[in-house]
Amino acid sequence: QVQLMESGGGLVQPGGSLTVSCAASGSIFSMDALGWYRQAPGQERELVVVTSGGSTNFADSVKGRFTISRDNAKNMVYLQMNSLRPEDTAVYYCYADRWSQNRKYIYWGQGTQVTVSS
Repeated sequence: QVQLMESGGGLVQPGGSLTVSCAASGSIFSMDALGWYRQAPGQERELVVVTSGGSTNFADSVKGRFTISRDNAKNMVYLQMNSLRPEDTAVYYCYADRWSQNRKYIYWGQGTQVTVSS
């Protein structure tokens, strides 16, 4: 069982930058996919970025502004967000999944609030 915990959310002005972090209780090296989702008030949770099998896919709305990185030694995943917009305001969730014996295990963090406002 892997537990994920996000941190680093907060209030940032439009055009600003923020990095949110995800700490995993187990090895992220064993995960088949890592990523970030977000959920704005009254909206469904949506994909921000997922990295799997050497490829990384970003939502069109964040391409060129957000980057994902990982530190396997520290079991950390980061989401660097630049040129933030008010529409980026949401709760950001860390995501990981792993396949084992033909079964997919999905892990979520508790979320961290990011608010973009002047």
